[in-house]
Amino acid sequence: MNPLREVRRYGQQLWLDNLSRTLLNEGELARLVRDDGIAGITTNPAIFEKAISAGRYYEDDLAQLRERDLTPEQRYEALAVEDVRRACDLLRDEYEASDGDAGYVSLEVSPALAHDSEGTLRDGRRLREAVGRDNLLIKVPATPAGIDAVEHMIAEGISVNVTLMFSLAHCEAVASAYQRGVTRFLADGGDPARIKSVASLFLSRLDSLVDPRLEALGGEATALQGKAAVAMAKLAYAAYQSRVEAPGFAQLRAQGVRPQQMLWASTGTKNKAYSDLLYVEPLIGPETVNTLPDGTLAALRRHGHIASTLAEGIEAAHDVFARLAHLGIDLTEAGEQLQREGLAQFEQAFARMLETTA
Repeated sequence: MNPLREVRRYGQQLWLDNLSRTLLNEGELARLVRDDGIAGITTNPAIFEKAISAGRYYEDDLAQLRERDLTPEQRYEALAVEDVRRACDLLRDEYEASDGDAGYVSLEVSPALAHDSEGTLRDGRRLREAVGRDNLLIKVPATPAGIDAVEHMIAEGISVNVTLMFSLAHCEAVASAYQRGVTRFLADGGDPARIKSVASLFLSRLDSLVDPRLEALGGEATALQGKAAVAMAKLAYAAYQSRVEAPGFAQLRAQGVRPQQMLWASTGTKNKAYSDLLYVEPLIGPETVNTLPDGTLAALRRHGHIASTLAEGIEAAHDVFARLAHLGIDLTEAGEQLQREGLAQFEQAFARMLETTA
């Protein structure tokens, strides 16, 4: 069996962390959906910057957009919305076959709004209307302002992908906002079948930050290199299981509310000394999503070993966290640093893209 399809047997969806007109126009995205069972797509400003700056398949539309009285951001948005619509349509069958549990495409609000709750909410509403597809997820960063906007979006029936999560504290805050929002949505008579949310926990960047600190400490500390991110994901999943089984959410689930699923993001291995599937093979389990860049997707297809692994090694994960804390490595603060850096990277990519569409 194709390893990519086998993952679905264990309750995990694989999404592609990429979108471009090359993938759409040349049929590669359709093949990934048809042959490999890709069940969703995530995008971000860096992905669109790379796609649009490459020029191919965007040049004619961009030339026409430049003839209109539009800002560079409006030109970018017109290009991105068209791509997202097409991807949503390609995944429509998956969306319908899963009764709205799969088949989603994510589109991110402007990075400039990361600390503006009202602006994020307005942008989310506008982007949802512009795309006009039920299987769209509005992507919002897990900043305090973003988390506030997420609660309001969910309460209004807007499906959301909460991004740039780097710590267990982020996971808890986002999950609480989702539960508050969906409770409000139901109280207003909303149909729970309309709501989908995923919480995107970024993995490889945590190891990239922690590993040099462990190297500097030397000795037994180096044995923890490459272990922080997988341990965090396992503990986040354990917390997810406890949360959805608790009486508060159990009552919501009985009314048809879907849990906000954990999504493993930043799953391309950055350290060449590690397995190219470090953030995939140990993290396969039910009610989760793994969004893979092209190279990691190809590696999984080529030599992936598929088994239900996510719930294994929870005690070992607690031990990793305890040992890191004993060494003075504060993973909550590391998460805040990584979120700041992630926001800065997306802002820079967005700025480069606006130069391209100017």
